Amino acid sequence: MKDATFLRAGIVGSIVAAVCCFTPVLVILLGAVGLSAWLGWIDYVLFPVLAIFLGLIAYGLWRRQRAAACCSSETQQNKESA
Repeated sequence: MKDATFLRAGIVGSIVAAVCCFTPVLVILLGAVGLSAWLGWIDYVLFPVLAIFLGLIAYGLWRRQRAAACCSSETQQNKESA
């Protein structure tokens, strides 16, 4: 996967998980569909999902930084040898 794909997936997933955690979006949606009995365990799922997506963002940023450092050192070596 590309670094931008990791970042994009992490950001979108984090936003969705945060909206579902901290707003009553899921409560309203699940209640409207008749699945409000599932709301008792939703925090056990959403908080780990949020942590996973935040970790995905951190991993994507780390890969981007590592790739930028790698490319800049190669460019620097090419300039020195020329």
